[in-house]
Amino acid sequence: MKRRSVLCIFLASWMAGSQLPAVDLKLPLKPKSVRFAVIGDSGTGFKQQFEVGRQMADCRQEFPFDSVLMLGDNLYGDQSPADFQRKFEEPYKTLLDGGVKFYASLGNHDSPNQCFYKPFHMGQKRYYNFKNGAVEFFALDSTYMDPQQLEWLSKGLQASNSAWKICYFHHPLYSDGKFHGPSRDLRAMLEPIFEKYGVDVVFSGHEHIYERIKPQHGIYYFVLGSSGQLRPHNIKKASSTLAKGFDLDQTFMLVEIAGDQFYFQTLSRSGKTVDSGVLEQLKQPR
Repeated sequence: MKRRSVLCIFLASWMAGSQLPAVDLKLPLKPKSVRFAVIGDSGTGFKQQFEVGRQMADCRQEFPFDSVLMLGDNLYGDQSPADFQRKFEEPYKTLLDGGVKFYASLGNHDSPNQCFYKPFHMGQKRYYNFKNGAVEFFALDSTYMDPQQLEWLSKGLQASNSAWKICYFHHPLYSDGKFHGPSRDLRAMLEPIFEKYGVDVVFSGHEHIYERIKPQHGIYYFVLGSSGQLRPHNIKKASSTLAKGFDLDQTFMLVEIAGDQFYFQTLSRSGKTVDSGVLEQLKQPR
């Protein structure tokens, strides 16, 4: 009887909106490290997105990240002010109220006018860059990859003196997803630039699964397109490039960069760790 009472109290508390069960976070919280989260294909407005947002907010109490990278498809369907509220502001209200900054990139379902939405911190540009400690981030518009953007990227990467260079955008250069797969034309345009100017890590969405790709030409690639949308059982079973994949639930990533080490943990909306580890920076000519 006593156990049943305790269980009832727990369930009532959980349904009332208290913290989720504690997540076993594997990140080291080193001094002066760069900490951020990553979400992709998030903007559904459905309960799964809200559950991801709630899990992120709970994780932040133990792992205080200050920014979130958005990998495109930030809003599905209509994109009125009410949609921005329902598909972004409400799911991540706790994070936004806590001062966390979201840095969006554009997906194929996104209006280019999203660059004018101040909480996306795009500076009214389809593509842009910003720095956080020893890391410089380059947000690209992979839906409209024109010569002007390629020139801007080359010049920006060449001029960067940051210890880490990270690019993020919607369409993956490598993927073992069955539905879309890799964007080979985009790979032909971008990968030589990434190699030449020492890009360390690339994040993409679009395929509604999670993938960690084996290093390609000295670069780490991640695909995370399941923070709102999910396409279950979408990973090819036979793959020579896949290091880790997960296609059974919505996910998000936590990342910590300290020195020449890249710590990461990918979590489901229930708080299950689906991938984690530490990657050594692959030394490339700068």
